[in-house]
Amino acid sequence: MTKTIFIVEDDHAIREMLRILLEHQNYQVIEAKDYPQAIAVSQSTPFHLVLLDWMLPGGNGLQFIKHLKKNESTRDIPILMLTAKQDENDQVMGFDVGADDYMTKPFSNKALIARIKALLRRSYPNNDAVLIFGELKIDLQSQRVFLADTELSLGPTEYKLLSFLASKPERVFTRDQLITAVWGNDSYIDDRTVDVHIGRLRKQLEKSEGERFIQTVRGSGYRFSV
Repeated sequence: MTKTIFIVEDDHAIREMLRILLEHQNYQVIEAKDYPQAIAVSQSTPFHLVLLDWMLPGGNGLQFIKHLKKNESTRDIPILMLTAKQDENDQVMGFDVGADDYMTKPFSNKALIARIKALLRRSYPNNDAVLIFGELKIDLQSQRVFLADTELSLGPTEYKLLSFLASKPERVFTRDQLITAVWGNDSYIDDRTVDVHIGRLRKQLEKSEGERFIQTVRGSGYRFSV
């Protein structure tokens, strides 16, 4: 599954350079140029890692980390601070509020990519192989799903929904977030379409008593729960 990197950086030139660098490495990229936009994007679009500047218009990176850590759906997402602040006390402060890594500007592109890959491997250890939840197995390479040793016949959309939700168990995703992750930003899909595909997915899972994995969170959306 392609990873999405969230760049939170007020400098347009740096943000553009990072976007090009990451897209060249086959990552998807979303961006925010200030603190209010970062909050809005974090609440509407799923992502796997944050590249975060310290100084932001309307707020700062430490405040944004605290915001992410308070939210159940984002508190475990790895955060790499990318800042001009080089003082050791600043680095300690960043780690204290929840940053997972810290790099100072200017930085080496190769070193940055290596740090990103290391964080993603540590945070999503099974994402490039097989997700296993008891009798449910999701092979991400062959895109095949097995429940109680029986292969399920899932359509491509149902498979994408299942693999996306299972990649972050217990996180609640709104219907809008699922539309972005499964159908893409440019798709004109309504909430009812999401519900229909969730229903089809549950119908396949319930053949082997696996419908319990997909839970409805009233007023919010859906989650994969073990």
